[in-house]
Amino acid sequence: MEYSGTGVGRGIAIGPVAWMSPPMPEPSAAPSLVTAERELERAQDAAAEVARELRRRAGTVDGSGREVLEAQALMLEDPAVDSSVREHLARGVTAERAVFDAFAGYRALLMGMGGYLAERAADLADLSQRVIAVLTHSSPPGVPDPGHPFVLVANDLAPADTATLDLEQVLAVVTLEGGPTSHTAILAREKSLVAIVGADASGLVEGATVIVDAERGRILTDPTAEDVAAATARQEALVAEAAAPITAGRLADGTPMPLLANLGSPDGAAEAVRLGAEGVGLFRTEFLFLDAEAAPTVEAQRDAYERLLAAFPGRKVVVRVLDAGADKPLAFLGGAHEENPALGLRGIRALRRAEPVLRDQLDALAGAAARSSAKVEVMAPMIATVEEADWFAAVARESGLPVAGVMIEVPAAALLARRMLGVVDFASIGTNDLTQYTMAADRLLGGVAELQDPWHPAVLRLVREVGEAGAALGKPVGICGEAAADPLLAVVLVGLGATSLSMSPSALAGVRAQLARVTAAQAREIAAAALDADDAATARRAARAAADAFLG
Repeated sequence: MEYSGTGVGRGIAIGPVAWMSPPMPEPSAAPSLVTAERELERAQDAAAEVARELRRRAGTVDGSGREVLEAQALMLEDPAVDSSVREHLARGVTAERAVFDAFAGYRALLMGMGGYLAERAADLADLSQRVIAVLTHSSPPGVPDPGHPFVLVANDLAPADTATLDLEQVLAVVTLEGGPTSHTAILAREKSLVAIVGADASGLVEGATVIVDAERGRILTDPTAEDVAAATARQEALVAEAAAPITAGRLADGTPMPLLANLGSPDGAAEAVRLGAEGVGLFRTEFLFLDAEAAPTVEAQRDAYERLLAAFPGRKVVVRVLDAGADKPLAFLGGAHEENPALGLRGIRALRRAEPVLRDQLDALAGAAARSSAKVEVMAPMIATVEEADWFAAVARESGLPVAGVMIEVPAAALLARRMLGVVDFASIGTNDLTQYTMAADRLLGGVAELQDPWHPAVLRLVREVGEAGAALGKPVGICGEAAADPLLAVVLVGLGATSLSMSPSALAGVRAQLARVTAAQAREIAAAALDADDAATARRAARAAADAFLG
């Protein structure tokens, strides 16, 4: 039997299934036998213990894993959460019940807000379980330990578990929920872990041997000896591919195709260089602003940018200005509660409301660029109109940053790409949000994961619009969404007009190897096959069939 889902990367694994332990039962609503003051003390002590453990785990990992765990610890220390626990304790319940109700309330609120905050809602559910486990002297739900390597299957994985998985034991991860941009997918990609998310795999049996094929997004049960032999051969080929000498990205006919890194802080720069990144296609600056009550100073920002640029002398580094707003609320940006923040004041819209924050960021970046040989470019997120693009480019150039571009994440921007590129120097397509807005499917909700697929022909046609506009005007068009990390989709994106690809550094080797096997003309034919499909699954199959016809 075969199950399907959204694969992360190209890896393949063979092993027995081990299911994640089920959630703890809901605490009793019976009255407490001690005072509310004593119950509050218990709740606060338990929360502090969990926060300490999360920070201990954060110290053992790098990159997004550390950032996520530190953010979880901060959630436990949020005064609003403490206040909510106090309110529930006033009803005379136990600390366990008060914690459960407080976190459940916040989780429901954030789920209703969608976007970034909906993702945080899943984190809150895990935190609640961990605090209640301390209060009840129980073990929280966690990764099983069957005593041998295994394929981990779960409804979903908490960041605290995903970030610290023992890769000697966990051969692959399969989750029933989540999409390609969930925490599980992001962290799995960073760790080069074989993973399939949003899988229809509730029927997997504990202990049964399965083949998890991330490249094809399938889980095969009861594999034959031939299936196992083919999977083993694929594993060996991937190992050889990863060990191959690092070269500049190019197609089989010699066409250059720069392969760049997506980074969320300067800490990952050295590893990106080691893995062959030829520069940075997307540097997210949110790490400087999130969880801050005031915008960081120009000096603090400049120091962070200088650390990044020092790792890429003479190379291109594309920095995205702050992508925040109602769905990533920052007090110093202002703004009121919005019912649908994904469609509200985010990205450039929020920055125009708080222009001094943007100008400080640009001044800091210009100062860092002046002290570096890196080729610094700056771009704005969530551009929807030509006027926004023109305004941002003017502000960037006033600040001493001559190369200014825009993110293409909104269908309106893709459809107006020629006019957009008429007022800026380059475009970078953010496939995660472009897919979300094209398909009207929240990229963080597992229930619509099948729609949140950059392979959909509607998304690919918008990419083609931008690629053709770039070619007509002689302007670069990069891809910086996670779609570029899929080697076959990377070929399609090149065939649609992309002139550079940026991705998680761990994906560079696979994409580099795949691109080196096709010519520009073949990439265009493979892209044409995908465009001629009715849905994402058909587009993927058509592209694979076209690629196989060329490559054998």
